Amino acid sequence: MRKIKFCKGNFYHIYNRGVEKRDVFKDDNDRWRFLQGLFIFNDEKSTTNLLWQLEKNRGGVTFGVLRDFLKTRGGKREPLVQIGADCLMPNHYHLLVEEIKDGGISRFMHKLGIGYTEYFNNKYNRVGSLYQSTFKAALIDNEKYLQYLLVYINVLNPGELIEPNLKENGIKNVEKIMQFAEEYQWSTNLEYLNKRNSIIIDKGLLGEFFSKPKEYENFVKSVLLDRKFDEINSLTLE
Repeated sequence: MRKIKFCKGNFYHIYNRGVEKRDVFKDDNDRWRFLQGLFIFNDEKSTTNLLWQLEKNRGGVTFGVLRDFLKTRGGKREPLVQIGADCLMPNHYHLLVEEIKDGGISRFMHKLGIGYTEYFNNKYNRVGSLYQSTFKAALIDNEKYLQYLLVYINVLNPGELIEPNLKENGIKNVEKIMQFAEEYQWSTNLEYLNKRNSIIIDKGLLGEFFSKPKEYENFVKSVLLDRKFDEINSLTLE
């Protein structure tokens, strides 16, 4: 039984890793499929076979296809959660979400987990669980922690691809990490730099903290230089 209780209005760090630490994203198509799931399953009315139906009728699902589908489907979306940030790494993912409906996180993650696992197992001719356990969740109980976590998800995780031990040993080249994170397509760093507009995320309170891209960029740099990410080690995957 999960120890943490999800409550409306609270923010949570959601994360999970592949069984036996195996990759859960093998190519960009896999990453796009997961992102599409983040969008389409975050709706009271959506079902786990909706992406399959869309692909059958319209070919590969892109965000453009999703936007067009919403227009033709009619009716308003009823989000289960508010997604503030995401990051996809080869063998795991991170999400920053706010519970906005009772039971929203549990229902959303259930649909997301089933939908992506079915896709992955069908594509790679495998059976069984894709993730090592049920998803992990940690309550974010203050604003500063929330801001640090945004940097952890958007910048530190991609940065580990070029400096694998940066959390333990410190960052050798802050500018290089920030540049790499800006080029990395699979986190929401670009959204907070206002260089991309995702249909998945809603910045919400974080958008109020960082109303200008330069404010966000300066905050990221200060966190990296001063090793403020040490304060969120309790939220790491290990």
